[in-house]
Amino acid sequence: MHTPESITLVIAVFLLAGWVKGVVGMGLPTVAMGALGLVMAPVQAAALLVVPSLVTNVWQFATGPSKRVIARRLASMMVFVCLGTALGIQFLTSGSSRWPSVALGAVLAVYALAGLFLPRIAVAPGTERHLSPVVGGITGILSGATGVFVVPAVPYLSALRLDRDELVQALGLSFTVSTVALAIALGSSGSYPTSILLASLAAVVPALIGMFAGQRMRDRIEPVAFRKWFFVAMLAVGGYMVARGMVTR
Repeated sequence: MHTPESITLVIAVFLLAGWVKGVVGMGLPTVAMGALGLVMAPVQAAALLVVPSLVTNVWQFATGPSKRVIARRLASMMVFVCLGTALGIQFLTSGSSRWPSVALGAVLAVYALAGLFLPRIAVAPGTERHLSPVVGGITGILSGATGVFVVPAVPYLSALRLDRDELVQALGLSFTVSTVALAIALGSSGSYPTSILLASLAAVVPALIGMFAGQRMRDRIEPVAFRKWFFVAMLAVGGYMVARGMVTR
């Protein structure tokens, strides 16, 4: 974990993940888990991303204009995210890296396919109260099992008819709660040693540098094309992880 090669890899991954987040307002945990999951067990990758994800997403939520409104609106979803994470963590920390890697790849691939092909949908106001706990629970279970907390939270939040600033803030809240729940679940299962925590703290620096760079480049990048290639890359990584896991014995 502390060889020059591994340190260089972690710095490069979090620079890239932070840059993607700076450009599109999300993607740090997805990119980090996808890239790190290719070279280490998902449980280690999940532990590494905790602090950079927490710092960047707290910032994203706290700097928006509608903190209380968003928090109140998404409260039931966040409660069930925490409950689902507590259930899903048993899969991630089972001691085997093969099936968590397959699950991680599958989640990345499904997320990419949804981003590429799912039509824009809208959640009717009358159904939000019933859907939010369900979406939160599923997101939590997948977060605990794979370390990725975008499915189905991101498509669902995008369907709530929030304006751009509110959506960015809602994503920040969802990712913040998911990160805290994941950290607590990892710590409770004994899967968050001090060495990983220190590495995660150090990874904040490249993540923030990448995020600042992405924010400065946001206006120069065509967002639709960028998102398309982002999802294509996630589909390729996810498909590879599933295929590799299925043929590994």
